[in-house]
Amino acid sequence: MSNSNWLVETTGADGEGARFILTMYERRIALDDLPYFLGLLDHLSARGCAVPRTIHDREGARFRMVDGKAAALIEFLPGISPDEPSAAQAHALGAALAQMHLAGRDFPLERANAMGLVENCATLEACGSEALARIDADLPAMIGPARAAAALDTGGLPRAHIHADLFPDNVLMLGDSVSGMIDFYFACTDTMALDLATTHAAWAFGPDNRYRPAIGASLINGYETVRSLERAERALLPELAKGACLRFVASRAEDWLDTPDDALVTRKDPMEFVARWHYYDETGQDSFA
Repeated sequence: MSNSNWLVETTGADGEGARFILTMYERRIALDDLPYFLGLLDHLSARGCAVPRTIHDREGARFRMVDGKAAALIEFLPGISPDEPSAAQAHALGAALAQMHLAGRDFPLERANAMGLVENCATLEACGSEALARIDADLPAMIGPARAAAALDTGGLPRAHIHADLFPDNVLMLGDSVSGMIDFYFACTDTMALDLATTHAAWAFGPDNRYRPAIGASLINGYETVRSLERAERALLPELAKGACLRFVASRAEDWLDTPDDALVTRKDPMEFVARWHYYDETGQDSFA
């Protein structure tokens, strides 16, 4: 568990109520990163992005320490996370993601991507072939592609503050409109195209893990209604999407191996994203047409 969340409902003297999310940061989130995470939320919210703002205390602090743990009160946003997003919802999310990238350009803080292409390779290598094979016999074969992704030259691509984990359950929708993008705790400073490719890998496959071309195309088209991709970004999208898949292969494999057999949690299967990696590897630019 990375944090604990509670829904807080209040009632004012006038009888009107308000809702907030109270978050207690348990582990995996370094205290030194909170000014970046929470400051970015306020920065983006102030610029009209569908992002929750933080509620400051009387001294202006965005979080407080409670029994040795950091706690923050965050604005509650309405909406429902889509189980099976529609093409219209994907289009709206693409536009919202591009708006977020542009709105964050003057946010002064930076944070390195702790789950970047190089880091994913290191995670898989640290797991080791023998341990990976205990999860699935085909999993060790992904170490080679991870090394190739780590060697990918993205230095010339434009950078921004990116979400880096924009799965459907981190997006709130009201109909076909994005009402909230939440859980910015993997946010960092990296290439915008990597963020778009990560979102593509997270959204463009159905429950059966089959690629849904209407979703993938709508996401890219929606993004470009706000920000046009540079030629170099578009050329690297297939490789970045493969790298994004390897990010989830690596993190899921690591979590799988770190989770005791008797733990009361459901392990996430890294092979789901191995299948998506193979799809991008086989189709290349056709996935982004």
